Amino acid sequence: SQDSKKNIDKNLSLVSKKVKVNKNKLFMMHQTHSSKVIKIDNKNKNSKKFFSDALITKVNGIALGVVTADCVPIILYDKKNQMIGCIHAGWKGAIGGILESTVSGMTQQGAQIDQISCAIGPTIGPLSYEVGPEFPKAFLDSDPGNVKYFRPSKQKHHFMFDLPSFIGSRLSKLGIEKIFQLERDTYQDTKNFYSYRRSCHKHEEDYGRLLSTIVIL
Repeated sequence: SQDSKKNIDKNLSLVSKKVKVNKNKLFMMHQTHSSKVIKIDNKNKNSKKFFSDALITKVNGIALGVVTADCVPIILYDKKNQMIGCIHAGWKGAIGGILESTVSGMTQQGAQIDQISCAIGPTIGPLSYEVGPEFPKAFLDSDPGNVKYFRPSKQKHHFMFDLPSFIGSRLSKLGIEKIFQLERDTYQDTKNFYSYRRSCHKHEEDYGRLLSTIVIL
């Protein structure tokens, strides 16, 4: 955002203190709506930038962070094998394979599907996410059953899309049973959350971001 560097540093310090790590141990991503996953280990844990939409690690004492403002933040934890992950998933990433890539990356590093718990954080809700007539095609081409995530909107030929439920179903299909949906709508909850779409509708010049984190201590 266009916020001052001083404010951003202050906020990152507050987050780091809250999750009990040094600020230089809080890792975030340059997110591009891709399906790329990066594993953080002792070899690259001093890197400054990670260009991906998911991070996974088994290293203690570092926090993984995902920044959103309507897209879906997902944090994952395998308690038995002590591994964590975070995912940035908009509709492009969700249908493009970021969920599958992340879970696959975790299992390749020793995680077990039946041990992974997921939390789906604050995101734009099904009552707020209106999409145009061309939007459902990619989802229906992928799986005709995805029609259940769309319902007609008040505007002709437009639809309301249930992004968090779509993501929850993709995670379930991967075999993950422990999925927690926060069910907080970033667009509607103006007091607690930033929303890119809301800022557009209000013709605001900038918008804030939310940071979701997870750490092994």
